[in-house]
Order: sequence, then structure tokens, then C-alpha cells
Amino acid sequence: MGKSIVAIVGRPNVGKSTLFNRIIGRRAALVESEPGVTRDRHYGTTEWHGTPFVAVDTGGFERSEKGLSAQVLEQTLLAIEEADLILVVFDLSQGLTPIDREIVALLRRHGKAFLAVLNKADTMEKEKDVPEFSTLGIEPLWPVSAEHGLGVAELLDEMVNRLRVVPAEENASAEGIRVAVVGKPNVGKSSLVNSLLGQQRVIVDEEPGTTRDAIDAEFVADGQRYVLIDTAGIRRKGRVTQRIEKYSVIMALKNLQRCDVALLLLDASTGVTEQDAKIASYIEDSGAGSVLLLNKWDLVPRDPQVKAHLEEEVRRQLRFLDYAPILRISARTGAGVQRVLPTVRSLYRERQKKISTSRLNSLMEEIISRNPPPSYRGKSIKFFYHTQVKSAPPSFVSFVSHPEGIHFSYLRYLKNSLRQRFGFKGSPVRLALRGRRDRG
Repeated sequence: MGKSIVAIVGRPNVGKSTLFNRIIGRRAALVESEPGVTRDRHYGTTEWHGTPFVAVDTGGFERSEKGLSAQVLEQTLLAIEEADLILVVFDLSQGLTPIDREIVALLRRHGKAFLAVLNKADTMEKEKDVPEFSTLGIEPLWPVSAEHGLGVAELLDEMVNRLRVVPAEENASAEGIRVAVVGKPNVGKSSLVNSLLGQQRVIVDEEPGTTRDAIDAEFVADGQRYVLIDTAGIRRKGRVTQRIEKYSVIMALKNLQRCDVALLLLDASTGVTEQDAKIASYIEDSGAGSVLLLNKWDLVPRDPQVKAHLEEEVRRQLRFLDYAPILRISARTGAGVQRVLPTVRSLYRERQKKISTSRLNSLMEEIISRNPPPSYRGKSIKFFYHTQVKSAPPSFVSFVSHPEGIHFSYLRYLKNSLRQRFGFKGSPVRLALRGRRDRG
């Protein structure tokens, strides 16, 4: 990544995610009183006094030899291995625990530089408990309140003093193509992320809804930088009963707003569901480019007619994403996954296209002459001028005498004609109509 890495570790429910959010300056990690909310490593890039670094939020440190807790522990240990500096968070209100001591011993065995952060130091009365932590033999100790920000600035000052200096040219690289991985729970999103990254950065578990936070992972493939976002499974609103799941849905939708291309995973073995269609509509509304990934293709019967019918059904039920390419993949076996990133890169270029005003007006004049719009209240509708106002997604404005008289089907004809001429594969096309009177 070219930046120093700071991992935040500690036992469950000591305030690691709250501190992570405070450090990076936005609500990125889920914060909830229930222990074990953060399961995967969660990355956030920020800076302090001109020093850039990557903060890593981790799951609660618990000793377990099997099940999901064991995977959480593995993720925490991986974060420790890759970190340049570690913040060990303790709960000052609960005092020192055996797990706290075990964490410190582990870090000392690894020879890692770390700072001891005593969280929940909200009142002066709680500071009387600080001497108990002095028995760890760590100096100095850093009492903070992650929730209220007390002492965090001083902690950050010490952090950047210890971080290695990153050469300016390392920070000059582009952010990369931002790719969001979305879909209903248990459709294979985390397996796809792991297949693309080639490492177990995201926990994979058979339990639906394992991924709760959104995970940002930067990597380079074939000379192109990517930022991969693994979002929590989006559920139907009626089934989102726990507060934490509600946060997951909100954050998944927010990540669509900050991505360039969305990969919508569909379960090829079951076909398109109502929830799949709802998620697809979120993508369309966001303006992101989109690729439809028919995952678990290895479970589809080999009959060519069955496979052809499945793709036809996908197109029929997701017809508002008719511009999105379809790829057949198996995230579990890796089949077809090699086509995903080249497709993303192609779609990204399509989204960036800019059409000159003269070329656009010439084409639109030809399109409208070939198929003029119906009259409105006995008056012909005149188009005066067309211009592209932005890219990503390609967005256009047409000035017209009676915009209210343009039927949505004619607007669709205009957008489809733009696609036929200019491509814009995988990206929505926006076309707004503005009123203007003919004074000639």
C-alpha cells in the first residue's frame, strides 16, 4: 500500500471499532455494544499532521481452536504480522484481565512495537485504575475516551512519531478502480474476494451474514490498482431485525455510492430472487457500473438449454440492467474468475468517456430526425441543444421546448441510441431534459 500500517487489537468490546472510527474520522466500522461485532480486518486510510497511514480494525482477541472465533483470531494475528505499529486497547472501566496479559505477551514474542491504550477514561475518577495496568511493564500508558475523543490527539501525535517516514513518491499513486462486491447473504461474496486477492483476507463461513463490515482491500493486478470493497449481504428490510444488521445494510448501500463498478453476485443454482432484483435496483440508482456474476455455475446442470434459459431469465428479471455484462463463475473453484478484473477495467474506461458537444449534437440531430417525438398538445417538440455534463456515469442534458411532453419510452430510445453509437458498456446513461422556449 505504500503507507505504514497501524493495527488496533484487543479483547472483545473494549472499543476498538470506536477508536478506529475516531482515528480515520468517519463511521466506517460498525460500533455496537454486542461483543464480536468486528470479525474481519477492516482497513481505513488517513493521515495525521501530514503523515499518512493505514489503520486496521480487528476482531476481538479470544482463544479458540475451532469455529468462527478461531478464524477471527487468525485474522487478528495476520493483522499483527503486517503492522508497523500496534495499538493494544484495554477497557479501563473493567480493569486488567488475563486475556489482556496474554495479548501483551504475544506482541512481545513477535517483537512488535505497540502502544498501550486505556480506553473509556471518561472521568478523572477512572484514572485511579491506571496503576493496575502499570504492572504490565509498559511505559507510557495512554488513557483515552474513543467515544468522546479525549486523549486521542495526543495518542495520534505519539503514533506518527513512531511510524516510518513514507517517501512522497509512494503516496502519489492513484487510488485505483473502486469495486464493490454486493449480493444477498451467503451468495459467495467473501469467497470471490479471496479468489481475487489470492489470500485469506476475508473470513469465509457457511453461516449467512458472516461479513458484517465492509472490507477495503487495495491490490494491483496487471499494472492496474484496485480497491476492492466486500460489502455485507443485503437483506430484505422486513428481515432486518437486529440493529447491527440494519447498520450493515446502510453501509452496503453507502459503499455503492463510492464505487466505480459493482459486482452483483447471483446464485446460479437458484436463479434470480426478489432480493437480487432489489439489490440490482440499488446499483442502478447509485450510478455505478455493474457486472452480473452468475456464481456457483459449477452447480448448474450441464444441459445447454438449461444454461441458456437461466441467462434469459436473468436478463428478463433484471432488464433495467440490460447494459451489464454477464459472467459465469465459480468463486469456490476459481473458474471464470480470471475474467472479472479485465471486465471491470473495460467498464471503468467506458464510464470515463467524454463526448464533444459538436459530435453529440450532430448525432442527436440524426437520431431525432430518424424518429421524431410525438407532438404534445398539438405542438411539435423541438430539441435545441445537447451537452455532456459529466462522466462516471455518462450524464447528458438536452434542452427542449416541452420536456413534460417527452414520454419515458422516447427518452429510453434516445439513451439506447447513445449506447449504440458510443458504447458505455456496463454503465448507466443519464439523460435529463431542460425546458427552453423557441424564440425564433
